Amino acid sequence: MKLSSYPLVLLSLLLLSACSNLFDYHAYDTQISGETGINAKNKALIEVQSQEKKNIKFAFISDTQRWYDETEDVVAHINNRGDIDFVIHGGDLSDFGATREFMWQRDILNKLTTPYVCLLGNHDCIGSGKHTFEKIFGNPNFTLRVGNTLFVCLNTNALEYDYSEPVPDFFFLESQLEIALASGVEQTIVLMHAPPFDLVFNNNVASAFQYSIKRFPNLLFCVYGHNHNTEINDFFNDGINYYGCTNIKDRRYFLFTLTQDSYEMEEVSF
Repeated sequence: MKLSSYPLVLLSLLLLSACSNLFDYHAYDTQISGETGINAKNKALIEVQSQEKKNIKFAFISDTQRWYDETEDVVAHINNRGDIDFVIHGGDLSDFGATREFMWQRDILNKLTTPYVCLLGNHDCIGSGKHTFEKIFGNPNFTLRVGNTLFVCLNTNALEYDYSEPVPDFFFLESQLEIALASGVEQTIVLMHAPPFDLVFNNNVASAFQYSIKRFPNLLFCVYGHNHNTEINDFFNDGINYYGCTNIKDRRYFLFTLTQDSYEMEEVSF
């Protein structure tokens, strides 16, 4: 190598070193540190802890995207109550589907002294968000058996999938219906992020969706997030209420109390 080429080599090395700092992290790199598989672990914990309970209280929070201080506050509020058996997050943990958004939210929610599970939101599907969600939390479709009550948790963000996958997944619903009927489930609650007749929902199958979930034993009600407003709708005029939870920015969440044959719902401010 000629002596005159050394400055060029040195300059190239300096530029590469500088660029390596610029590309240290990519928003969608799916390089996850910390706990994974949260839903499966907490599902097992919830089911064990609820075996002997006749009355169950669960909190439903939703759409915590970007509102980290409020999420910290709701966690502290739920912990201070001491009477909530578990928490369900209705989706949109992230705003842009970025890997670090999921990890930040997970780390806040892990401060809960009661177990929690999370649904998939439409914002959680942006970029590589679905992959990150599945790694940290789990499958977007899952069930939770709490005493005699079955919680059916669904991915309803059809628009984010460009209708390339079955959303909602009727094959999953059919398989879980068979299990529910065979295992003595007495009542059912269905939870989702986007409700029927929303732009994100596949409304070509809205009626089929309602038919499918009403086949489950004693469908009590449905719960959703997404719209950033408190709502109560009987979408199909069939007596089944759909409770829409506002975003965490409004500093409110739902508290449901289940008894053997009924339930109560209240909206809690914190």
